[in-house]
Amino acid sequence: MSTHRNRTVMAEINMVPFIDITLILLIIFMVMSPLLVQMQLTVDLPKAQAINTQAEEDVIRIEVQKNGTILLQDRKFTSKTLERELILRMGKANKKTILVQADKSVPIQQVVTVFDIAKKLGAAKLGIGVLSKSE
Repeated sequence: MSTHRNRTVMAEINMVPFIDITLILLIIFMVMSPLLVQMQLTVDLPKAQAINTQAEEDVIRIEVQKNGTILLQDRKFTSKTLERELILRMGKANKKTILVQADKSVPIQQVVTVFDIAKKLGAAKLGIGVLSKSE
């Protein structure tokens, strides 16, 4: 007379502690990964004394004075004659840079007119000349 009880063994794994540890590790890696990437991307850039690294012969300097006079290598030009002179100076190689140095009291329209002429002729780059604080 043996009494058998129907006893079943529950063999389940408790997943809650495993999920907790996994989420904590995930949070730690999410916080640490940007710091690790940032530490590896430090770049020590070289220092230079000269700001303009472009060859001097590739730059055409145009000065616009207070009274509206446009100078190109110490010669006076109007906007129409400036266009003809720039065509001669730029030639077929349109890799020249036009640097406009205008007085601060010059109306912006005169500077824009010079920019329009240079852009129409196909200048590679346009720039505005400014003085550094040390000058």
